[in-house]
Amino acid sequence: MGGYILRRLVSAVPVLIGITVIVFVIMALIPGDPATAILGSYATPENVERLNRHLGLDRPLWQQYFVWVGNLLQGDFGRSFALNRPVLDEILDRFGATLVLAGTAFVLCSVVGIVAGTVSAARQYGFADKAITAAVILGISVPSFFLGMMMILLFAVHLRWLPVSGMYSMFGGGDLADLARHLAMPAIALSLVATGVVARLTRGAMLEVLRQDFIRTARAKGVGEGRVIWAHALRAAMVSVIPVLGIQAGFVLSGAVYIEIVFQWPGVGRMLVDAILRRDILLVQGGVVFIAACYVGFNIVVDVAQAWLDPRIKT
Repeated sequence: MGGYILRRLVSAVPVLIGITVIVFVIMALIPGDPATAILGSYATPENVERLNRHLGLDRPLWQQYFVWVGNLLQGDFGRSFALNRPVLDEILDRFGATLVLAGTAFVLCSVVGIVAGTVSAARQYGFADKAITAAVILGISVPSFFLGMMMILLFAVHLRWLPVSGMYSMFGGGDLADLARHLAMPAIALSLVATGVVARLTRGAMLEVLRQDFIRTARAKGVGEGRVIWAHALRAAMVSVIPVLGIQAGFVLSGAVYIEIVFQWPGVGRMLVDAILRRDILLVQGGVVFIAACYVGFNIVVDVAQAWLDPRIKT
């Protein structure tokens, strides 16, 4: 297992290098001059030239890239132009909120999706299967940001059951119950599409496992149907489901960007949008690389879990 983990870590290095190249090139191609955006009304040609020289933006792009990557390897993400504080500090301050939102959405899509897919496969062509299939198709078809806005109109504006936006109440609150009330709508909106994907693929994996010989043998030995489904078949199907969960983790992380905008959630996604509008290049680059590194790390964990369930994968 140690050798397999090492191979996965080594294989992640080219991915991270590719991410840094793509992010840097995209930011370099965005129209506009960061120095002009920073200086605003003070953007005289002399001031712009002086600031570009101070920030190193007057160097060739390849030199800027290697300087930036060299700083990243030392844990230095640079300093935000607009906020005048270290980029890494700003990301870490915001990442907790994103982790709460994306983590809750991921748990929801994993648990609900796996349970729904398992029940659907166990009751193939029955009422439960048809109802879950219809709900899955609906969930996959509705964009998360649209669902979020409809939930705000229904549960916050009309029924007044839940708060419209934010992570905590402006006055009072601040406890776990207050967080749960603010978290309910964005987490459900963010998890809906991923839940449908997980449920659909879990159903397919379960149907394939339920046709195998060891399931028929377990039933012939008199093992209860519940134990056959939830202990034997689901464990075997999880080998195919776990990689899907890794993909959905990336989906909820990326989807958190527009969900945070809809619900004004103070996370990394909202920070990135604000930084793009301000042309805060180092903050955008650092935030994207940080999120991408988290996604790559989570996929390594998922691959290790899959190899633990099925040792054949390591070879």
